[in-house]
Amino acid sequence: METIILLIEDDTILREGMGELLSREGYGVLSAGSVREAETIAAKEDFALCLMDVGLPDGNGVSLCKKWREEGQYFPIIFLTALDDEIQVVRALDAGGSDYVTKPFRTQELLSRIRAHLRGRSMGTSPAKSGSVTMDINRLTVTADGKTAYITPTEARILQALMQNSGCVLTRSILLEKIWDAGGAFIDDNTLSVHISRLREKIDADRIQTIRGVGYRWEEKK
Repeated sequence: METIILLIEDDTILREGMGELLSREGYGVLSAGSVREAETIAAKEDFALCLMDVGLPDGNGVSLCKKWREEGQYFPIIFLTALDDEIQVVRALDAGGSDYVTKPFRTQELLSRIRAHLRGRSMGTSPAKSGSVTMDINRLTVTADGKTAYITPTEARILQALMQNSGCVLTRSILLEKIWDAGGAFIDDNTLSVHISRLREKIDADRIQTIRGVGYRWEEKK
C-alpha cells in the first residue's frame, strides 16, 4: 500500500519541488499551502506522516501541531523551518513535533528522517513496561510514578530500546541506528543527547544512566 505524506508549505516552488521528490521516492503526496487547507485535508484524508513549515500565511505550524495532538492525532510531524533558533525548536518539540529540519536542508537527510519516523510507526503495539514505567506506543505516552507525559516517536524508539535491554549498555551508535537509517549518517550525535535529556525530564532521570564514552543503560526500579 502506498505511504501517504501530507506536505504543508506555503512556498509554491519549494512545495512543488518537494512533492516531486517524494513522488519519485514512491510516496503519495497531499499538499497544502496554509493551515486552513491542511485542516481540510486532514479531516478527509489519511496519511502516515506530515512535513510542516513553521511559518504559514494564516497561522503557524506549531499551533496546528499542538491542536492535532490535543485531538489525539499521533502521526509523526517533521517541521521545516528557516529559523535555526533553539527556542523555536523547543517550542516545536514541546507542541508534539517529532523532529525538525532547518532550511536549506539536504535531500538525503530529509529522506532519511522520513524513513526513520515511518519505521517508528511500525513498532509493536503492546505497551512496554519496566517497574513503574509504562510506555503506550499507540498513544505515544509514558507513565512513570503515576504521572503521564507525551513522547515523540523518536523518544519512543529510544525508550523502547532501553527498556527492552534493561541493565545492558546500549552504545550511542546502536541507539542512533534505531532512530535513523543505519549508521545515522546524516545525524549530529548531539541529537541523541537532546532526546535523552527530554526523556529524563519526563521520567525519573536516574532510570537512564550515562556510561561515559560508551552509551546508556536502563536501570529498572520498583
